[in-house]
Amino acid sequence: MSKFYLGYRVLPYYLMVTISFKLSEDEALHLRTKARKAKMTMSHFLRNRIKGESSPLLAEITKRKCSFTGASIFTSKRGHLSPLTTATVRKMLAEFP
Repeated sequence: MSKFYLGYRVLPYYLMVTISFKLSEDEALHLRTKARKAKMTMSHFLRNRIKGESSPLLAEITKRKCSFTGASIFTSKRGHLSPLTTATVRKMLAEFP
């Protein structure tokens, strides 16, 4: 029933669940500020955080050559993310059956 729009999975509104929770005023301000800086709605921002995605960082990802193997690897410009190397990929894939 879901469709993909611009690479995102979109659920019809009648399949979405509403969740509410309490935050202090400071926490709410912090959440709104982070979502605004990421140029997202709070819902979109929270969904991405839950999934482990962080769109603003995706724009900072660059491709470079590994000094050890000469292979192409991906890393963030500001060091927010660790480089995507053969070792990190093996570690990620080890979790799959």
